[in-house]
Formats: sequence, structure tokens, C-alpha cells
Amino acid sequence: MENSDALIEYEISLRPQTLDEYVGQEKIKEMLKVFISSAQMRKETLDHVLFFGPPGLGKTTLAGIIAHEMGGHLHSLTAPSIDRVGDMVAILSNLEAGDILFIDEIHRLPRVVEEVLYSAMEDFVVDIVVGKDATSNTIRLDLPPFTLIGATTRFGDISAPLRDRFGIVHQLHYYRIEELTRIVKRTSKVYSFPISNDAAGEIAKRSRGTPRIANRLFRRVRDFAQYEDEKCNCIELPITSYSLAKLDIDECGLNLTDHRYLRSLIEMFNGGPVGLNTLASSISEDITTLEDVYEPYLLQEGFILRTPRGRLATEKAYQHLGIERK
Repeated sequence: MENSDALIEYEISLRPQTLDEYVGQEKIKEMLKVFISSAQMRKETLDHVLFFGPPGLGKTTLAGIIAHEMGGHLHSLTAPSIDRVGDMVAILSNLEAGDILFIDEIHRLPRVVEEVLYSAMEDFVVDIVVGKDATSNTIRLDLPPFTLIGATTRFGDISAPLRDRFGIVHQLHYYRIEELTRIVKRTSKVYSFPISNDAAGEIAKRSRGTPRIANRLFRRVRDFAQYEDEKCNCIELPITSYSLAKLDIDECGLNLTDHRYLRSLIEMFNGGPVGLNTLASSISEDITTLEDVYEPYLLQEGFILRTPRGRLATEKAYQHLGIERK
């Protein structure tokens, strides 16, 4: 599936097209500029790239930027959509020289499909087995030079043989409030709906260090602003604070699920330690969702600890919820 078909129109407009437009992840941007420039000087394709980190930090956006900077066509797909070897071979055989193949959630590729990528990434060839048993024959299909960009939220779930074939590996980190404020201001310009600096900073502060959440909160605050005053032409701090309170987003960016997680950990299990399976069952949430979406931010902000015996609530969690430690 081509990138233009895979993205909603507003997402395309919000995604920067160059590294200079991209806000945050300064170290990664610096490295990519070096690698892209060097590849262009040698008139070669960029080495294969792997991005990992929590969802919403810009892995897909960086893939689009690399394609734009390298002048290649971006082919985008998600790993769960590829369940047969033939599907992957068809995608690879349709690539042209210099194209970028972006695979999101690459850790979820079936093993037999993943093995097709080994020779494709290393030697730009694919071996196809035709026929069965004694009549089987192997045909080698040559591929044009291309760049594979993989994205994952679970770096440890990628097999070692696949991981080792990526020449460029970068971890994306949560954004600072100043960076998110700049992103919110940029989004307001894209939507032609001004926002004050204080209001943009308030949204940034409650965005869990994640640009995707910042953009989503901006759109919801804009809805409230227009609902309260249809002639509103600028989002100010009072309506921003009111909107975020209505959305159950507190001052630290924690939502209802975060609060249920922490309250269950403290009130039902005396602050832990408790296993993730038990904790997920107590609040009726999916284990993978808790581990990939909610826990990374709670760990980053110091609300919980992971220990060999399970999850522990920190003093900060007690204070934030206004619960006295027994």
C-alpha cells in the first residue's frame, strides 16, 4: 500500500517533509543527515533503518522524510497485513531502484515471511521455490537496490537475524515540553486556528511527551473553543484548561486508565509488587496495551517501578493521587 493511500488527509498535512521541519529527536536528525548525505554522494541507497520506541513519537513520519530526502518512492505497510511469503515477494518485486519500503510493527512479521527479507536486505535477491517435493525448483529473483525501514514498539521481540541486518538503528525518546509546544504551534498554523503560547504550553504539558497525543488534544480543545464561542479566533489558556479537564487529562497528562492502573496498584495490592497479568485483570485492560502504551510513560515519569517481583507504586504516585502511604 502506498503511503498516500494509507494516511488520512489531515495526518499528511501535519507530517513534516524534511528533517529541518521535524521538531525534536535532535541526535537522530543529526545522524540521519550524515548518513543521507553520504549515501547521496556515493549515489547509493541508504542503509536499512530500524526505529523503535513508544507509539506516536514519529517513526512513520521519519520514514516519509527519509523517502523525501532520498528522492525515492515510499511503500508503506503493516506487518500483520503480510501473512504469506507470496505477498512479501510480490511487494519486493514491485520495488524500483531507490524506493523505500516501510514496515510498521515489524516485530509482528511471521517467521517464514521474515526469512524472505534476509537475502533481500543483504544481497537484493529473493529465492522462490516452485513446485513441490521432487519436482520443486528454486528460482532466484534479482531486486533493485532499496532501503527497508522498520518500526517497532517492541525492540526485544525482533529476532536477532533480522535485527542484525539493519545498519542504522535508533531509539526514539519522549519529547520535551518545549518541543511539544512548538509542534502544537505548528499544528495550529496548519489548521489556520491560532493558539496562545500559554495554551500551547498547557497542551504540551499534558501530552505524555508524545506528538500524536499533542495534535489530538489540540483538535479536541479547538472543538471546545468553537462550541463555547463560535466566533472564537484564538485558543486561550482558560478554555484549554477547561477542555482538558472535561477530557479527564490531568496536569501530568494522566488519563482515566492511568488513574485506574495506579489506584488498583495502590488500593488493591498495597502498592505492589504485583504481576502485570494480575494488574491487567483487575482493571479489565489488555496486557499488551498496558505494557506498550501506558507503562512506558508511567515509568518515564517515575510513577511506577518494574521489579523482578512485579510492579511497584512510587511515592510520587501516592502524592499525585492524594493517597497516604500506609
